[in-house]
Amino acid sequence: MRLVTFTVGNGPPRAGALVEGDRKVVDLGGKSVLDIVAGGESALEGVRGLLKAPAGAALERREVKLLAPIPAPPQMRDFLCFEKHLLQAFKAIGRTPPQAWYERPIFYHPSRFSVCGTETEVPWPAYCEKLDFELEFGCYIGAPGKDIAKERARGHIFGYTIFNDFSARDEQAKEMAGQLGPGKGKDFDNGNAMGPCLVTADEIGDPYRLEMVCRVNGEEWGRGNSRDMHWKFEDCIAHASRSETLHPGEFFGSGTVGNGCGLESLRFLKPGDVVELEVEGIGILRNRVVK
Repeated sequence: MRLVTFTVGNGPPRAGALVEGDRKVVDLGGKSVLDIVAGGESALEGVRGLLKAPAGAALERREVKLLAPIPAPPQMRDFLCFEKHLLQAFKAIGRTPPQAWYERPIFYHPSRFSVCGTETEVPWPAYCEKLDFELEFGCYIGAPGKDIAKERARGHIFGYTIFNDFSARDEQAKEMAGQLGPGKGKDFDNGNAMGPCLVTADEIGDPYRLEMVCRVNGEEWGRGNSRDMHWKFEDCIAHASRSETLHPGEFFGSGTVGNGCGLESLRFLKPGDVVELEVEGIGILRNRVVK
């Protein structure tokens, strides 16, 4: 199942499901995507019933605007799971990767209020000269839990989406010297692009075999594969849930795949650039940066 949040004209956000090769959207009624995630299997059964409606009842995708699958996730954590990105990014800035990365999955909390969907413009931060993108995907928590064992963690994943963690690299470099993690290097309006849909875990199957590609203005800048994750989502869930309850709808980002950002080759965006992130089985997340 491929769940979305969408609007029609000036109408309120509504939950929907992509059908017919993602060309149409079925309106799922009054529930939000977060309601469906929290409702688990019984909510999905209700959605399956709605999807049996005649195809004529569906909206053309071009008639709607897709927001992020969950426009304001209850919580967000972005991890750094790919060693190749770690090594290449630190090499580009002339630093040595921290040993702590090899000891535990490390993460920061992106702003859940800076989330936007596909085909949405991302305003260039006024204080930034080196704007970058990050090719990521991530999972949404379905079943809540605390002290979740790694062996049981996959069962707590509801589904997956694509994540573009836009980054003001010059500001990030300055503030990271304070050793408190990223702040304004990451937090600005629409800086967390997500979408185009939430693909349920049963449809994805094995999440560690997905081809990932990033393009700027149609030119491929890099590609990788989720099989290269050093830390898997199961590791991240087990780590984050230690003495802490995870709740439905929380988002866990994978961090950038190797070759999945401009920083690794010291190549940055320009105003007007269109960034496309494509992840196998999920779709394409497309955003234009504007000044």
